[in-house]
Amino acid sequence: MKTFKVLSVLLSYPESELSDQLGSLSEVLDSEALLPIEHRQALQCLLDILRVLDPLDAQERYVALFDRNRSLSLHLYEHIHGESRDRGQAMVQLAEIYRLHGVEISAAELPDYLPLFLEFLSLLPIKAAASLLAEAVHVVAALREKLEARGSAYAVVMGAIEALAAKPAERAAVDEVLAMLKPEADSLDALDGQWEEEAVRFTAAGAASCAG
Repeated sequence: MKTFKVLSVLLSYPESELSDQLGSLSEVLDSEALLPIEHRQALQCLLDILRVLDPLDAQERYVALFDRNRSLSLHLYEHIHGESRDRGQAMVQLAEIYRLHGVEISAAELPDYLPLFLEFLSLLPIKAAASLLAEAVHVVAALREKLEARGSAYAVVMGAIEALAAKPAERAAVDEVLAMLKPEADSLDALDGQWEEEAVRFTAAGAASCAG
């Protein structure tokens, strides 16, 4: 399902050519109609924001949000296992699932990276993808809550991912994730100054009506 691929692209580092792809991303979401209309409209707001932002500005804001805040890591198992040995074993098992479906990842890629996971799900039948996603939906829900608290428009991507899971996240599981990597885990650079606080809000002229 290409909708998973679109969500993967939106959570990946915004390369300069992304601005040329935004129209086609929107078309995919509407043509597949895999997501409820309210999620597609919310994602359109993010697409509109990315369309009016200078590519370098979009890249700086992405780095300030995801790369400088460990509590917002896009590596799923970091929110469950931290740096324990359990995380390594969990990644081995996930990589094996990829291989069983004919997907080989490079040594430079970690299998629990959310954009990579979503790209893998795009290759599966929808029921299988939704079922596998349900096993990680509590992490996605926790990330959505953290992004909403920061006023980030990227929260809508996490909300859309949740909507594709076979079942919603359990509150207790979400709370466990929230307790694992609190804002205190973020680097000092990520918390330094008003500029970065504004950056993660990700608003831009022409898209002020889009809620984070």
